[in-house]
Amino acid sequence: MGNCVISSSRVENAHTPRNASYPPKVVASKRSLFSVSSSRATFSSPSTLSVPSFSDKTSNGNLSTPRTEGEILSSSQLKAFTVNELRNATRNFRPDSLLGEGGFGYVYKGWIDEQSFSATKPGCGMVVAVKKLKPESFQGHKEWLTEVDYLGQLHHPNLVKLIGYCSEGDSKLLVYEFMPKGSLENHLFRRSAQPLSWTTRIKVAIGAARGLTFLHDAESQVIYRDFKASNILLDSEFNAKLSDFGLAKAGPTGDRTHVSTQVIGTHGYAAPEYIATGRLSVKADVYSFGVVLLELLSGRRAVDKSKLGIEQNLVEWAKPCLGDKRKVFRIMDTRLEGQYPKKGALVVSMLALQCIDHEAKLRPRMSHVLASLEQLQDPKSAAFPPQADRHKTSCAISKSPTTHRHSSLHPAAAVRSPLPPIAITTGTLS
Repeated sequence: MGNCVISSSRVENAHTPRNASYPPKVVASKRSLFSVSSSRATFSSPSTLSVPSFSDKTSNGNLSTPRTEGEILSSSQLKAFTVNELRNATRNFRPDSLLGEGGFGYVYKGWIDEQSFSATKPGCGMVVAVKKLKPESFQGHKEWLTEVDYLGQLHHPNLVKLIGYCSEGDSKLLVYEFMPKGSLENHLFRRSAQPLSWTTRIKVAIGAARGLTFLHDAESQVIYRDFKASNILLDSEFNAKLSDFGLAKAGPTGDRTHVSTQVIGTHGYAAPEYIATGRLSVKADVYSFGVVLLELLSGRRAVDKSKLGIEQNLVEWAKPCLGDKRKVFRIMDTRLEGQYPKKGALVVSMLALQCIDHEAKLRPRMSHVLASLEQLQDPKSAAFPPQADRHKTSCAISKSPTTHRHSSLHPAAAVRSPLPPIAITTGTLS
């Protein structure tokens, strides 16, 4: 994952996964990090493909020689599944078990025993999500190995739990805990989804911020590199967990401020300095977090080609209104129907503005962002929603189903916004 390969620096639109309530990894760049002579690559086990371990350091503080696949798998505490076990767990990867599809491959719903992790009958034991790599995906194999390396060692309530893996010849699979509420992306942008309340949006933002803060403040720093709404998964109570660590990168060591790498990510979320130079730091994650904050505020995608002009890019469209109490309501999600604290919305918009600062060094640390968001949950804070709104939200969460991948919050009672609707057209905002 170092600087041994140089390729064109580009960030392209990611493919939209099908039925992605548990979204598979979608790599924005279509070019491999490694050179291959043919369009199809096959792998034997163990492979010589290697990635740096985030925990391996030499005495001078630099990353040691990358570990091979065999070393990573042998040191992992994860369950090693066989292909037959996962066939049984997913009913032979039947179409009606499919949860999502993307550039990496397919994600299926399965069942395993909670104690032995052996395959069980559908409906019995623990529900899991099984990600199956497409055999021809060389890039996907590298990400598969990176994910095993990181999630095999990183454990936090706001990181999705990797239970095990399968590596048999061309068959590369990963087994995760199942996240019944699916991705934040689906709840914000799928037309059939019920709108998330303000309280739930803040809860999701805080959970995701805790996950990033854990990665950034670790003794051996980790840069997530692919923070976006589709990679934020939600459990039955809308607790957020970061998923898909295939693009994760060990942070700089010693007196270095960044690592240099191939530019890869998702258009609209990637930090400008990373796109321009390939220099990567945790401040790139902070930028991406700011974009997701804007998505939570506005209900709009980071990039929306269906819109015209400046409105296609969320950052450029929203920026003139951020931090201005007279304008911030213009970018707020109309599906909230005015049910959000005006002071709280202003605080989040100012925080987003800091996170998306063009100058990386001026962006706050994730620990600061987290502390600011947590203050919004303080009942004593004037920025928190009224008591009545909190009650509606808590009722919605407690009544929501927890087993269906399309389940979502029941909408709070509609209350007319005290502010008139503002028509925003292409061009500058006034």
